[in-house]
Order: sequence, then structure tokens, then C-alpha cells
Amino acid sequence: MADDFQTHKLSTEGADMLTLAGVNDENLIELQKQSGAKVALRGDTLTVSGSNESVERATPIAQRMIDAAKQRVPLTADDVLRMTLEDVSDTGGGNGSGLDDGETRIVLPGIRKIIRPKTRGQNEYLRLIMDNDIVIGIGPAGTGKTYLAVAAAVDALSKKRVRRIVLARPAVEAGESLGFLPGDMQAKVDPYLRPLYDALEDMMPQERVVKALETRTIEIAPLAYMRGRTLSDAFVILDEAQNATNAQMKMFLTRLGVNSKTVITGDKTQIDLQRREESGLLQVERILPGIEGIGFHYLDDADVVRHRLVREIIKAYADDSGG
Repeated sequence: MADDFQTHKLSTEGADMLTLAGVNDENLIELQKQSGAKVALRGDTLTVSGSNESVERATPIAQRMIDAAKQRVPLTADDVLRMTLEDVSDTGGGNGSGLDDGETRIVLPGIRKIIRPKTRGQNEYLRLIMDNDIVIGIGPAGTGKTYLAVAAAVDALSKKRVRRIVLARPAVEAGESLGFLPGDMQAKVDPYLRPLYDALEDMMPQERVVKALETRTIEIAPLAYMRGRTLSDAFVILDEAQNATNAQMKMFLTRLGVNSKTVITGDKTQIDLQRREESGLLQVERILPGIEGIGFHYLDDADVVRHRLVREIIKAYADDSGG
């Protein structure tokens, strides 16, 4: 019926049109697909038309897309889908990325890059890192747990809030033996630490990374290397913490020194230890909540920022295991 049809026009003045529309208009096509409304971009106007319900669903997402394009924030069809999912679960409005006005951003001047959370869950995670001495981030692959923690560490180092960054991972032999890998011990453990190098190299000029590693301003090492040390004036990250044993986790947590911050990340569905109950991540989840200065944050499949299929794969595995 005519009464059920409406048209809404949004100004796109100041927005980067390629960012807004996406390659081959993929962002606009995704918005149409998710909302059921017709979307047309002409000049400085984005027109949304269709049933009342579809236009009401599409309009706030379209405004977020425009705001993001004005800020020159990268925008893909996956981001549009994520905005739609967030809008369904939380209709409290927000700014260009579906976040509230308290969005936490990290500006990395060395590479002129802005790290910004893409979901409300990521925003809350970053906020907890800023406000607590110890943060435990738990969630599936692709939710940005490690990436955002490394960004916060680089930010703290660049602002001289800490004097060094320490990145650690347990070197668990997931079906493979370290003894059969070629090379010395460093060569044997480097494959386990590679994701940390990758995150770091995405946030600092390569020459700065190399120099920082040489001067030990940044240290990347297996968790076992932390024993007996006191980590002061440091931003310390323990990645893949689900594979740290109870004893290793206690050892790591008690390394914390003066003016230090610790972020622990892990995925409870990816425990490679022979006995699941030995996971230090599961233990701290039981015994540490409620202690002032320690924050827990849970990310889920709605926070996945990799390929959209990663979200569907995680959900399929969760459904198959009964949750």
C-alpha cells in the first residue's frame, strides 16, 4: 500500500564517495540486502526508499556509513553487515561505527594510522585496557583481542607511559614436536610468536620494530622465558593464554611490577593442553573476578572482524558442540 512506502534522503556532503559506496557499490548492495530497502547514491544525497519497516531499518545504518566515510574510516561490506547485526542487538543509536559517543581510538603517529574499534564489544575491551592494570580478554578467533592489545601497548610506549613492551605466548606443541623442527631454540619458537610480530609490524614502521627488538624495548618471547623476572614500567601481553597451565599463569601474573599493565587474551574453545582443566585461563576466570583493577571482557562472534565466513564458522562449531 502507498501508506506503507516512504523515502528518506540523507546528506552525504563531506563524505568520501568511494569509501561510502565501496568497490562496485558493494556497501550499498549489502545495505539493501540486509534492510530490504532500495538505496541510491546521487550527488550529495543518499536516498533510502521502501516499506516503512525497511527504511527504518536502513536509515540509521546508512547514517553510520556516511559518518564513517566522512572520517575516511575504511568501510567494507563486512562492516555494513556488522553494523546491521549490532543495530539489531542494540538499537541505542551511536556514531559512524555503531558505537556510542565514548568511542576509544588509538592514534599511531609513526605510520599515521588510527586504530578504532569496529564493534561495541571491541570498544568496551579497549576502554577496560585503558582503565585497569590487568585485563583478561576472552573470545573466539578474529575478534581483535591480540591486535587491539598490541595497539594499546604501542600507544603506551609512544606516549612514554611505559618503557618497554613484553609480548609472550605459551609454546604448546599442538600435535607437533619442537624437537623435530629445524634450527636453534629461537627458530623453533618463532612460528608460535609470528602473530605477535605481524600485529606489531602493522602498527610501527619496520625499521622502528627492528631497532626496538634489538634494544629490547620490545621483547617477544615464549611464556617460559618470563620465570624469575619482575616486569616494571612495562606493557605486558600474554597471548593464547588458554594454553598456559595453572602454574604458568600464576607465575606470569606475579611478574607484574611497578607501573606495569597486563593484558591476557585467550579462546576457551582452542585449548591444546592434554588436560583441559589445567588451563590457567579457566582458573583465573574462576578466581580473579571481583578484584579491583582486574577487568574481564568477553568478545563473541558479533565482534569478529575478519572475513564474514569466520563468524559463520564459529557459530557452526558452537552449535555443533551444543554451545
